[in-house]
Amino acid sequence: MKFIGDRLLRKEDPRLVQGQGRYVGDITLPGMLHAAIVRSPHAHARIAGIDASRALETPGVAGVVTFADLGEAARPFAIVPLHAALRPKNFSMLAGDRARFVGEAVAVVLAESRYSAEDARGLIDVSWDPLPLDRVHDDIPDNLAGRVTLSRGDVTAALAAAPRRARLSLSIGRAGGQPMETRGLVAEYNAMAGLLTVWASTQAPHQVRQFICELLGLEPHRVRVIAPDVGGGFGAKLIVYPEDVLIPLLAMRFGRPVRWLEDRLEHMLTATQERTQTHTLEFGFDDEGRLLALRDHFVHDTGAYTPRGLVVPMLTASTLSGPYRIPHIEVTFDSVYTHRVPVTPYRGAGQPQAVFVLERVMDLIARETGRDRATVRFANLVQPAEMPYNVGLPNYRGFGNVVYDSGDYPAVLRRALEMSRWEQLTKQCLSARQQGRRLGVGLACYVELTGVGPFEGATVRADAAGRITVFTGVPSQGQGLETTLAQVAADELGVTPADVTVIGGDTLGIPQGIGTFASRAAVVGGSAVALAARELRSKCVRLAAQTLGIADDDVQQHGKVFAHRGDASRSVDLGRLASVAAMATAAHGVAPGLEATQYFQPPDIAYSSGAHVALVEIDPETGAVRLRGYWMSHDSGRLINPTIVEGQLHGAVALGLGSALLEEVRYDDAGQRLGASFMDYALPRSDDIPALAIDHLETPSPLNPLGAKGVGESGTLPVPAVVASAVEDALGVSIEEMPLTPSRLRRRLL
Repeated sequence: MKFIGDRLLRKEDPRLVQGQGRYVGDITLPGMLHAAIVRSPHAHARIAGIDASRALETPGVAGVVTFADLGEAARPFAIVPLHAALRPKNFSMLAGDRARFVGEAVAVVLAESRYSAEDARGLIDVSWDPLPLDRVHDDIPDNLAGRVTLSRGDVTAALAAAPRRARLSLSIGRAGGQPMETRGLVAEYNAMAGLLTVWASTQAPHQVRQFICELLGLEPHRVRVIAPDVGGGFGAKLIVYPEDVLIPLLAMRFGRPVRWLEDRLEHMLTATQERTQTHTLEFGFDDEGRLLALRDHFVHDTGAYTPRGLVVPMLTASTLSGPYRIPHIEVTFDSVYTHRVPVTPYRGAGQPQAVFVLERVMDLIARETGRDRATVRFANLVQPAEMPYNVGLPNYRGFGNVVYDSGDYPAVLRRALEMSRWEQLTKQCLSARQQGRRLGVGLACYVELTGVGPFEGATVRADAAGRITVFTGVPSQGQGLETTLAQVAADELGVTPADVTVIGGDTLGIPQGIGTFASRAAVVGGSAVALAARELRSKCVRLAAQTLGIADDDVQQHGKVFAHRGDASRSVDLGRLASVAAMATAAHGVAPGLEATQYFQPPDIAYSSGAHVALVEIDPETGAVRLRGYWMSHDSGRLINPTIVEGQLHGAVALGLGSALLEEVRYDDAGQRLGASFMDYALPRSDDIPALAIDHLETPSPLNPLGAKGVGESGTLPVPAVVASAVEDALGVSIEEMPLTPSRLRRRLL
């Protein structure tokens, strides 16, 4: 039996829906202390002094730690990855002489209960000397974190020669992940064993272990990091935060387990965010709607620090070509330090901005040439015969070019148009507008970077009880990886997914791992599982042949039983093979133990693609936008579980609608966040999400053994663009900024 491609129900759901999940907040250890963090109320201020005497006198308080108490661990965190153009700055566990954004941690109090810790936090007196919001870091007077230019061809000459030219200015606002479960850690140090165990709500447990080892001077085998059930990440749990090392340090220093759970206000003030960019474009095109040249300069707000370097603006710049042929293109960005929360990848990671920009250009070309918006896109799409297609721009890593591995972009667009009945829909909207309704239809195409390296690993093990366990470096935050990876392993091992247990996010299970982000878990992690399972099955066949005294080719597998092909009574089961393997010698020709470990290193990036069509109606009284229909055609290569893929697309579209219509992180002139609760920060509700029609095209990727491409972020990328296209169609006015909140749109209607 084969299981890849089947719509299996998720293995993890019965446990999760019955409340049997195990999150960081569920972990309670004997003698555990609780941490509460003192945070800066100022966007920029010098710390003149910290007086913790009143807090230390409070019953139940075990201690207070400030920057001065950190010793050698007070140095700034490393930045991953570094880019040659970056002028790097990163935070420390606690702010030293200065706080650079509202919410930056400056001290931590430990107490016997969370209530006591939070009460004592209010008794710590910090002497603040507020500073102007001008220079974020003294040695970077212009606040420029980095400037990069990517180009292909001769844009200046091509613009001068273009039959038509246009300019456009666009802006995209901030948003944040807002996972259901906020961040949190529990740390326990066993001095007898010399072992530090950390439970962390993180997307990258191996990176957390790496930073703990580097900053606390520990050997990797003495640190175990576990990502238990994680209630959502979306990038907000990707980086290693100050608390990820601070809490383990406190557990070691105080000799007791320590737990810290972030509340929603802390999350809104301190969890990394993304999206804020302003773009200024000039482009040339012909009467047929072909885009001949494009020049873009954008400013990227990177916040107070750059824990992930220039990754986000590099992603925007390197993916600005989208699925289109642009002979001449030049993109320059300035990444700027500000007194705001640091910016790191958030679902889509710089790519929604690129899609928004390019699709706005396509719609403007259609308007200027009087051509249908779909026709203009067909005129510019990369053709399937051109695959693999070299875009000619360096990829986000700064080495090698963006090269699309496979895909049929015109077919994806045609399917979306057919599903939505595009021509009929555009006529329907025109008729409705003539009758006074604000009805519009929009279109957007996209390509998404997925399956990035550098590697991911998997260990597949069978034990004497016949149980099969997969250990992987990619933890799950709701993507259904326990099911997806079980399907991959089952296909290779010749068993069923029910026979396979998947354990992700435990550094004890597999020594090296990268993490779950960038739509990579199924592509890179799944490929590692496939290779390890394939090796394990080969070992099983070899051992079975030796045990039964037959040739390898005479072994026939029946699930967990390996038998003589001509005499099924001669057989050995998987548990027995595991016992044999435990005592394997050189004569067996296999390594001891019935397990296999493989690390898969993708040779390049795999690119998924798609097209979305949206039907919107606008209330002229309130400016509210309602989605009346939504259609999407998507190509993420070979589908492992179509139901899980569709679930990812549903969630991604919902998140994208938040960024397009509702969510915006705003700051006042003093650097204070406006709207730091769900009373003020609007998230999509169930009645904001229309029925979503999904169609799949499968063009396998040649870059991995599964032929898969990622899907986790894909559905998010085109949502702001398709909504802008539809709203512009409904109103007949140019849409140049996101999000289109009701108040903002209402002002456009007046």
